[in-house]
Amino acid sequence: MRLEVFGLSAGYGASLVVTDLDLRVEPGEAVAVIGRNGMGKTTFLQALLGLLPRRTGRVVVDGCDVTAEPTHRLVRRGIAYAPQEAGLFGALTVEENLRGGLLAGRRGTVAWDEALGPFPQLAARLRQPAGTLSGGEQRMLLLARALAMRPRLLVLDEVCDGLHPPAVARVVQVLREQRERRGLSLLVVEPNLKAVLDLADRVLLMKRGRFLLERSPSAPGAREDLEHELVFS
Repeated sequence: MRLEVFGLSAGYGASLVVTDLDLRVEPGEAVAVIGRNGMGKTTFLQALLGLLPRRTGRVVVDGCDVTAEPTHRLVRRGIAYAPQEAGLFGALTVEENLRGGLLAGRRGTVAWDEALGPFPQLAARLRQPAGTLSGGEQRMLLLARALAMRPRLLVLDEVCDGLHPPAVARVVQVLREQRERRGLSLLVVEPNLKAVLDLADRVLLMKRGRFLLERSPSAPGAREDLEHELVFS
């Protein structure tokens, strides 16, 4: 899926949080947005997906202007979202949360296996209430539920937060496999710079609601530039 964003601005009340943002994600590409806390990354994702009203801007999917479409229509176009927090139904079981993803996407054993296969610890806890999982396990469940939809574009908000390094490496591996097998496009907000550099084709750094710079992880000095801006911006 190709995603294009033009001049997107959004905020809360009278206050703008993100201003005049442009972004593109090509089919099968992984694009990451990084930045310190409070810079507007989650606001950007929510406005992009229609979960927060946009003040200005256009959103285009595969050449079709979807700016006026509600969030559920974007889901039906093949966009899945794993939010930063409050994305699970804590009183429902792991299985019931996963089936929510199947209802929104393409049902069947392929989607179910694709969601659970990378996360055997979840398969062993299908009847456990999601709210009783550890923070890291809840992150994995959010990702598994999004994968159950078999999306064409996966939008992730800090999915590696709270995960131990081996689990982070596993998440990166799963997402790479999804890209290679299904041509999945990725838009990722993630504070774990190592995960970002291991996964993304392009990295955009956000500061005070604007994109300050863009780097390819393979470019000379990219890591140093991004680390410097994260520390001193």
